[in-house]
Amino acid sequence: MTAIPVGITVNGVDHEFAEHTSVREVLETLNLPCQGVAVAVDGALFPKSRWDEPVGRGWELEVLTAVQGG
Repeated sequence: MTAIPVGITVNGVDHEFAEHTSVREVLETLNLPCQGVAVAVDGALFPKSRWDEPVGRGWELEVLTAVQGG
């Protein structure tokens, strides 16, 4: 059976990944940090405890880094 690519958006850019690709694998593939960041899926915080779950078709991921200032 041929795997069907899963289309997602990461920080506003469209990407395709193999089925069963985890959130963590997406970050690693795109050379995004896995430390000191938060991930939002469709505008809602996606806890780090779930980063090994596969991404869903059509998800919109935002990778957010903390910025100091005030």
